[in-house]
Amino acid sequence: MKKSLATLLFVFTIFVSNAQEEAVKDSTKLWTKKGNISLLFNQSSYNKQWLGGGTSNIAGNFGLNYDFNYKKEDIVWDNKFILAYGLSKIKGDQQTAKTDDRLELNSLWGKKASGNWYYSAYFNFKSQLDTGLDKDGTRISHFFSPAYFQVGPGMLWKKNDNLSVNFAPAAAKAIFVHSHFTEFGSSFGVLQGDTSRFEFGASISAYYKFVVMSNVSIENRLNLYSNYLDNPQNVDIDYQMNVVMKINKYLSANVALQAIYDDNAIKGVQVKELFGIGVNYGF
Repeated sequence: MKKSLATLLFVFTIFVSNAQEEAVKDSTKLWTKKGNISLLFNQSSYNKQWLGGGTSNIAGNFGLNYDFNYKKEDIVWDNKFILAYGLSKIKGDQQTAKTDDRLELNSLWGKKASGNWYYSAYFNFKSQLDTGLDKDGTRISHFFSPAYFQVGPGMLWKKNDNLSVNFAPAAAKAIFVHSHFTEFGSSFGVLQGDTSRFEFGASISAYYKFVVMSNVSIENRLNLYSNYLDNPQNVDIDYQMNVVMKINKYLSANVALQAIYDDNAIKGVQVKELFGIGVNYGF
């Protein structure tokens, strides 16, 4: 597993070495950095005389979305870091339950070819922070299990910072899980007895952000992946939408939606939706 991970990181390092050299030579003015921190809370409480029924509960979600992008002449290098974690506690339950758990890094390097087209290389890493439990309390995941990596060269079409599509016809993908999750069967697409799965195929990644009105923005991210080595017609889909509705400088309502289809992991569409009102801080 360590050798496979090292190989992927080495390949990506070669792809982006030119961009890194440019960044070292120039000042930080070539970088555009912006981020957003959000704290969302939900709470409900009922006394014994409440006839409508209900269970007291409290939930909280933390989110960090940080962009650090580089641009100089014919070189662009866009990076996005996403961190999200949420917990929910229902009265009477001994344990808290996760409502969100994401750790993700996206990096896309490009060198202008012509017009809005760039020669590109991309890297994507996704994992989680905490242990995941199923309904009966069995541990089914934890930090770095699973962990997903994608890397590959391609062509980038970028109209502006809010609209871009990257095509990577030769992309490598690796999935890592701890051995105790595959001891008795497959897990997250990794076969029984293995700790990793390697795929080689084509990837398409699209990003689109638009402003509905002055205080409402919608960010969309779509990743498609086809594995040449195993049922290429079964395309993996990962769609994410984030809606931010600003109330004022520090308060906002957020809606986050994610839909995943990966037939190696489960024969169905995974859907996650989060909504909350809370503190929002941009930097």
